[in-house]
Amino acid sequence: MDERSPGPRGHVTDLVAGVRRRLVGRDLALIAAGLTFYAGIAVVPVLVLAFAMTARLSSPDRVSELGSRLAELLPAAVGAPDAVERLVAAGVGLSLLDGVLALLPMSLYGEGLRRALLRFSSRREGLTGWKGRLAALPVLLLAPLLLYPLLLTVPVMADLAETGGFGPTVGRIAIGFYAVLAALTVPLAWGFRVVGAGRVRWSALAAGALFTAACLSGFLQGFVLFLALPLDLGAPFGGLDVVGGVVALGLWLFLLHLVVICGWLATQSLDELLQGRSAAR
Repeated sequence: MDERSPGPRGHVTDLVAGVRRRLVGRDLALIAAGLTFYAGIAVVPVLVLAFAMTARLSSPDRVSELGSRLAELLPAAVGAPDAVERLVAAGVGLSLLDGVLALLPMSLYGEGLRRALLRFSSRREGLTGWKGRLAALPVLLLAPLLLYPLLLTVPVMADLAETGGFGPTVGRIAIGFYAVLAALTVPLAWGFRVVGAGRVRWSALAAGALFTAACLSGFLQGFVLFLALPLDLGAPFGGLDVVGGVVALGLWLFLLHLVVICGWLATQSLDELLQGRSAAR
């Protein structure tokens, strides 16, 4: 009897089975929460440094203008537009000394990512924190090349938002989705391969990074929609809206890192399937 290769459904089943096998004996929620803690420290320095370097690449006035248009796209709930304008202003006005000081908290995300991804590996190493921090720093050099094209799409999305209607709304969402996807793919590939020390085939890495970036982009679109909902975020916290906003942001960061970790596990599983296919030839 001739052996037939499994169809697409069979490949998806094997892929999911590989992810589930890697989760056995590991607390996914706890690992994602630990990575979220590192992200909470690093997210502001990363964004400030990214805006600062982009302002050096183009011009401070141009970045400030695009940042203002970006703030217009965000719902006013929990002060999102004001937060974006403050981040852009901090980046544009960042001094060299402040930029050097921001590298330390920014690099902590590399440590957290490496520690989290190594939990799903049998590999053991020393100086994990420093290796993760140093491996994350080169991504900063790419920040202007990734952020500036993303910012250039903002005026188009802002004009579509002002136009309104079904077609422009769909176009705005599509532009935002693909722009964020393009900006995240390279950092994710670097994070999986270099920061996380994952040894997978380039084909699996490219597919896994694209898939994970697409999921993250979708989740970010969902976060913007969440901000537009008429929710009283401070109600569960005695009416303290600031506390409710911080908790909501932390929750979304946690969900995003669940996606990142599952994307890495799917990448590993895909690499395993490709290895089995190569061995069968």
